[in-house]
Amino acid sequence: MAPQHFLVVAFPGQGHINPARALAERLARATPGARVTLSASVSAHRRMFPSLASPDDEVHDGAISYVPYSDGYDHGFSLFACDGDEAQRYVEAFGRVGRETFAAVLDRLAARGRPITCVVYAMLMWWAAEVARERGVPRALYWIQPATMLAVYYHYFHGYERLVTEHAAEPGFTVSMPGLPPMAIRDLPSFFTNLTDRRLVAAFGDIRRTFQQLDLDVDSSSSAGGSRQPMVLVNTVEELETMAFASVPGLDVFPVGPAVVSLFTEGESGTSGTAAAVGDLFEHDENGYMEWLDTKPARSVVYVSFGSMAAVSKRQKDELKRGLAASGRPYLWVVRNNNRGDGFDDAGDERGMVVGWCDQVRVLSHPAVGCFVTHCGWNSTLETVACGAPVVAVPQWSDQDTNARLVVQWGIGVRAATDVDRVLDAEELARCLELIMDDREEGAAIRASSAAWKAKLQQAIAAGGSSEDPHPSDGGTWW
Repeated sequence: MAPQHFLVVAFPGQGHINPARALAERLARATPGARVTLSASVSAHRRMFPSLASPDDEVHDGAISYVPYSDGYDHGFSLFACDGDEAQRYVEAFGRVGRETFAAVLDRLAARGRPITCVVYAMLMWWAAEVARERGVPRALYWIQPATMLAVYYHYFHGYERLVTEHAAEPGFTVSMPGLPPMAIRDLPSFFTNLTDRRLVAAFGDIRRTFQQLDLDVDSSSSAGGSRQPMVLVNTVEELETMAFASVPGLDVFPVGPAVVSLFTEGESGTSGTAAAVGDLFEHDENGYMEWLDTKPARSVVYVSFGSMAAVSKRQKDELKRGLAASGRPYLWVVRNNNRGDGFDDAGDERGMVVGWCDQVRVLSHPAVGCFVTHCGWNSTLETVACGAPVVAVPQWSDQDTNARLVVQWGIGVRAATDVDRVLDAEELARCLELIMDDREEGAAIRASSAAWKAKLQQAIAAGGSSEDPHPSDGGTWW
């Protein structure tokens, strides 16, 4: 009997690859003797392993193998650096070329004596589920956003789309979906309300197709009289989102988070075969930011990062610079090198350090960090909860409004007010920082909540915790 072989396939973005890597690492540890392969696009594969002589080859890094598929854009693609027509062309190529080359990956691995026994497809990778179904390979969706977001999308596609669309221009209108607390339109995904940006419309199509694949699996399970429902692994912790887990019928949903590589690895990095230590899609800055943090008092530093995808406007960067200066506090600010072509000048404030990229979990874990100013991408949100760092939430798009709502609900931060263009002004930033970092009652309460949630997440990933060994409804392990 061939050993288990998991193939985890992810969209080529840093925020998608990070949780995919964490899950792959966890699978390798939880299933001794099994094989685990991670597949991202050729463009991402090349950036993860820049030193390879043949950059498209299979790579072995410790217990994980890496095999790329092609999305038709082997030199990369950025949603925020294109127009609507180009976004639509990418989505078309992503579905057509991705499907073809992913099928070829399965064929190639089978020919090498390592057939895939389970496909774990991250959100957006709908065509991987399609290929697996056609070949009779078991599959599970890996949902890399919160369980609340899974439930919101599920209900949107199963009866609530018309209601939400009719009220899309009413930010305060409240929607009550089964099993979830009432949510204002402003707290729902921007895909529901931004109906004019053709780039977002194109991207939203792949989310819709992901749920269509789930529906097909629900239908086939029902028609076959099977007791096992389609499996959905969610990058979250049950204690964070108890209500959401019970609100999605027909799916076997359970937590596997927080999917943060450094929380689950032992720090040992062995490689074999064609190998190189796997890297991020962005090169880490060599400015010695950790050593700089070592020189700062506890809870004194403001850490600022708006993630790996969206381009921060020059106006927003100027406002952040003014607000950080007005706060009078030391700060560590991530401004990606590919987001500096607008004449941004990071000089002029000796209290701060600006870097192109950094190890965010190490930064958030440092005792000098007292606050995280974030776009509230789900990876950043989970990382800040896991590290116990209070938050100033500045959501920009996609799931980030919902994530910001969760931050406030958990009591670990505040949502900053922004203008119609989602720009946070300097005065509001300074106000939020003072609220969180000064020794006043509200700031103290936020810091206490952050510490409490950090402890709960540590319990969840410990032996016997809710995320340590999740079980589907039939009582076995999902794999």
